Amino acid sequence: MNLSIVIVNYQTFEMTRNTIDSILGYSYPFSYEIIVVDNASGDDSLSKLQDCFKDKVKFITSSENNGFAAGNNQALRHVDGDYVLLLNSDTIVWENTLKNIYRYMEEHDDVGACGCRVRLENGELDKACKRTFPNVKNSFFRLFHIPTSSKEDNYNLTDLPDDGIYEIDCLTGAFMFIRKAALDEAGFLDETFFMYGEDIDLCYRIKEECGWKIVYYGKSSITHLKGASSKKQKNKLIYEFYRAMYIYYKKHHADKSFFLTNIVVYIGIAVLCILKLFLNLFKK
Repeated sequence: MNLSIVIVNYQTFEMTRNTIDSILGYSYPFSYEIIVVDNASGDDSLSKLQDCFKDKVKFITSSENNGFAAGNNQALRHVDGDYVLLLNSDTIVWENTLKNIYRYMEEHDDVGACGCRVRLENGELDKACKRTFPNVKNSFFRLFHIPTSSKEDNYNLTDLPDDGIYEIDCLTGAFMFIRKAALDEAGFLDETFFMYGEDIDLCYRIKEECGWKIVYYGKSSITHLKGASSKKQKNKLIYEFYRAMYIYYKKHHADKSFFLTNIVVYIGIAVLCILKLFLNLFKK
């Protein structure tokens, strides 16, 4: 098996079906499997997906929802591919995207993970698809929307072309094409993260701790149908977003930083979380 494609479903029958259809709609010069993990949806999405795809997709049923990382890991323990693609259930894969990135990975054996150009439904770039690793300084600029001309502090790498091919720090978990050897060395997704931050953490381990390259391949695309930021969010998701910041900082930065810096960071994350939850009360 050349490629194992892992998709986590949670009450998203139509979107997950469309994602799978976008893969099955093309032919590929490599063998592949699709594994769908149902993260304890509790509705009829799993049975409907099984009816739709039967022999074309492997299904894993989780008895409880322990988060996005845990859901993916259930499939990663059973993958047979030389490569693994972690793919969100709200994406549409474009023609030639998998073929092009597979070929690139085959030709560059020092690349541990590769991502593509991720477009939002309106055609704009999903900025999370090419990033530097977050640190105190660039996170401060980003969270408070402070413009900076410094390349070192440009978290979303807006100075680099969207259609280019180049090494970066971090991909989005919506599309992570990973060499299985790199994944075996770095380890699975950290299940301490429930929904956010696990992609950044995995990229950090692949690149910084294991020495593999991470590449953005902007010549090929997917569409990511994530909700607009103006819509009211569930409080649980807001909490998990800021909790992920805390986990990532504590895991990768706290031991290297001054005690007072850590206190300021932790207080800042807590204040931002409370403020966001408060403002969310007034959104419809």
